[in-house]
Amino acid sequence: MSTDKAFTFLPLGAIIQAFRVDGKNIVQGFPTAELYKAHNAPYFGETIGRIANRTAHGKFELNGQTYQLPVNNGPNSLHGGDLGWGKREFEGPLDVDRNGKQATLFKYLSKDGEEGYPGTVEVRVWYVQEKLNEDGVQKEVLHIEYEAELVGDDTPATAVNITNHSYFNLSGASTIAGTEATLITNKYQVVDDGGIPTGPIEEYPGVKSNTSFTLGETKPDIDDCFIVNTDPSSVPLDTRGSALQTVASFFHPESKIHLEVATTEPAFQFYTGKYIDVPAVESLPARGARSAFCVEPSRYVNAINVPEQRSMTILKKGEKYGSKIVYRGWKA
Repeated sequence: MSTDKAFTFLPLGAIIQAFRVDGKNIVQGFPTAELYKAHNAPYFGETIGRIANRTAHGKFELNGQTYQLPVNNGPNSLHGGDLGWGKREFEGPLDVDRNGKQATLFKYLSKDGEEGYPGTVEVRVWYVQEKLNEDGVQKEVLHIEYEAELVGDDTPATAVNITNHSYFNLSGASTIAGTEATLITNKYQVVDDGGIPTGPIEEYPGVKSNTSFTLGETKPDIDDCFIVNTDPSSVPLDTRGSALQTVASFFHPESKIHLEVATTEPAFQFYTGKYIDVPAVESLPARGARSAFCVEPSRYVNAINVPEQRSMTILKKGEKYGSKIVYRGWKA
């Protein structure tokens, strides 16, 4: 891709490899697909599926049977299993028109039984890059659109929850310390020791909705799912018709770089990077704990196993799963 583009992508996992603001890449990644294959345990930039986040005991019931997924995160299944969508080669990049705008399309055919999931699913990822001028400031914008549908006749239904797993660092320093964060809500899913929600949605201790707080060297240590829409029955399978809401915004006073994450999704995982452990490779330094943070818009965690939540993740034959995420970055 030409260097005037702020964003670059890889067919591997439809990964967002770079997000450049004022010449600085604000996402963690690697220079080659081979290095992602060797070292990307943290899922830098990946398209996460078939189910993002954790599935309790790596199991769910659907179509009158129980499906067993890989158990790869304590007693649970994380981010689609051992080789989720972020570790698979997508077809693309394809230059296409999307709603009148130039887009980059990646698509992947996830076969029935892959990582234990039922049904053959085609997933499509569109990236639309935009440069916006607002009040004399150039903003780099990436519109992400996800769509998935069951193809073939393997099964009447499957479970889907897609997100992008970019890791952001706005200063270029070795940690995110000094980053100012603002979340649209402080309501989150209370979880057990394995990261599975226990039921209640409560206010996160020490975080106020729409109020800035600073990420320090070690605290706050957050890896939790914040709930934007607390009524699960109102969440459609395809959220693309819902309003985009800015759910998280960030600023670093040293670099003067701002980041906003907007989405149509009912929830987002906010993760301050405690478990990052990537060795130095090629020209890149080692990346350790809190070297970046994540905002992962998605459905509720483990929704497929909660009766009043599961409709938001069940994809039936003839239906479409859909969602949108928008990243905006600028220096001011």
